[in-house]
Amino acid sequence: MRVALIDPSLFTLPYDLALADGLRAAGVASELIGRPLQAEEVAPDGAVEPLFYRALSRAPWRDMPRSAALVAKGIAHGFGMRTLRRELERRRPDVIHFQWLPLPVVDRRFLAGLRRVAPLVLTVHDSNPFNAAPSSRLQRWGTDAVLDDVDLLIVHTRQGRDRLRAKGIAPTRIAIVAHGLLGDAAGRPGAPVPQPADGTTTFLLFGKIKPYKGADTLIEAFIAMAPALRRRARLRIVGKPYLDLAPLRARVAAAGLESQVEIAPGFVDDADVPALFAPGTVAAMPYREIDASGVLAIALAQGCPIVASRIGSFAELLAPERDALLVAPDDVAGLAAAMERLAADPELRARLGLAARRRAEAIPSWAEIGATTAGLYAELISMRGSRHRAA
Repeated sequence: MRVALIDPSLFTLPYDLALADGLRAAGVASELIGRPLQAEEVAPDGAVEPLFYRALSRAPWRDMPRSAALVAKGIAHGFGMRTLRRELERRRPDVIHFQWLPLPVVDRRFLAGLRRVAPLVLTVHDSNPFNAAPSSRLQRWGTDAVLDDVDLLIVHTRQGRDRLRAKGIAPTRIAIVAHGLLGDAAGRPGAPVPQPADGTTTFLLFGKIKPYKGADTLIEAFIAMAPALRRRARLRIVGKPYLDLAPLRARVAAAGLESQVEIAPGFVDDADVPALFAPGTVAAMPYREIDASGVLAIALAQGCPIVASRIGSFAELLAPERDALLVAPDDVAGLAAAMERLAADPELRARLGLAARRRAEAIPSWAEIGATTAGLYAELISMRGSRHRAA
């Protein structure tokens, strides 16, 4: 079986690569098609075929104002989809599996032609499209309609399945497939994170810094902590920013907490990620919206205690109090109270770290995920063949 995995913008490159490995273990040959890798991104040689946005990876495109860059990217995306259609008509894969359709109003113009080549699968990573924060209004157009243009929709959570059903998608067109662990930790969950001798607790928000991840809520909760406990704590916000950090920094400065709050923008190499989850670290994920989270997968694999919003995979994978402390999104007081408990109680942190490791060990391996996905592909191919014979 040959499968084309398509992620035009490489929104989920680590996931894409891990899925390709899992499919390979299941005997499925896959080729990942996306854009040129950026300097900080790591992938095996030849793992990504860059059919999309090749011109935009070079100057002067990268120096454009944001509005002009979005228009240029939209035009380039259309050319990329046209190139993709021509290439797949020539290669004739057995299945075409999109990880993302980043510009549905354009993508829909090509899907019917691609569907004549092979069955179409779409992984709906965000059942609330783009986590309710698309980069432009144009990105919103067609986000629901495009779901009708593919044969199978894969989600990672019951929440995602239920949202698609609410949109009128037939249950037979939806499959839940687990989101595996990511990075070096994927094959070997680490030991529970030990606690530092001085009792300092560091709350870490890691990953792409986007509005839906609640960095502002986390800062407000840190400020709201009881002073005696806050003095024993630190807050780190680490990752590539996709929002203006100036208001966050101004809020920290106004509270006089620059010495305790670090906002460190920038990409973190995979090799450096485990060090972020050092002794005394609590993974903080006060997200406003999420289905499955790659950062959650990392935190679990590292055996890190977790405080998170009670939504999506956080609510479905983690039992409150047993596996993590969960609070409602944007509940500053509730989040502050949970952070106070974690800062005050090393035994609680140790227990939740051990629970995280146990939860990580229960998550399916990528080989298992690959086998499940391959089974879904086989069903689609069989159904397509039956329809052709009937015709």
